[in-house]
Amino acid sequence: MARTTSDKRAAGRPSPPAVAVVVSRYNGSVTSRLLEGALGAYRAAGGDERAVTVVDAPGSFELVALCNAAARTGRFGAVVALGCIIKGETEHDRYIAHAVSEGLARITVETGVPIAFGVLTVNTPEQARERAGGAVGNKGAEAMDAALVTAAGIRALEEGTVLPRYAASLPDKAGANGAVRRRVVGRGAARRRGTR
Repeated sequence: MARTTSDKRAAGRPSPPAVAVVVSRYNGSVTSRLLEGALGAYRAAGGDERAVTVVDAPGSFELVALCNAAARTGRFGAVVALGCIIKGETEHDRYIAHAVSEGLARITVETGVPIAFGVLTVNTPEQARERAGGAVGNKGAEAMDAALVTAAGIRALEEGTVLPRYAASLPDKAGANGAVRRRVVGRGAARRRGTR
């Protein structure tokens, strides 16, 4: 019998916080798949998708302004930034990627709201597709997972409660096969997920 969201909450697993997902629509064939992955990860964590606010950004550069606005509303426990920057003939992609990563990190520090970095910075469209639900997984799902774990850690630190612990390793590119399964243990509940 499938467990409902309310069953998961009753088992001691807290509901995920409200989350803003700011998604660049530039390279939309990729970012729409990142968004699907993020929403799927939120549901898998026991969240009600109605607690997710999706905000469209015209491009990755604009993610910073919109994530900043979302973080400062006080309505969200975390913000997920999704985008796709593909290398072109010039170094424009490097300038955009640097500005976005620096800007998102600054927002996290200034507001205390975790901003998860789900922005692909790839050399080819094929690499982008592989990371948006293809052979390498879905970085949108990974970003949502990171946002939720970080938000839970911040909440636990603020409340003086037990932090969730990882019983198994997170992905390790230096590991034997690169595909690592993990199990998150916290508040008496354990769960197993696929490759992150």
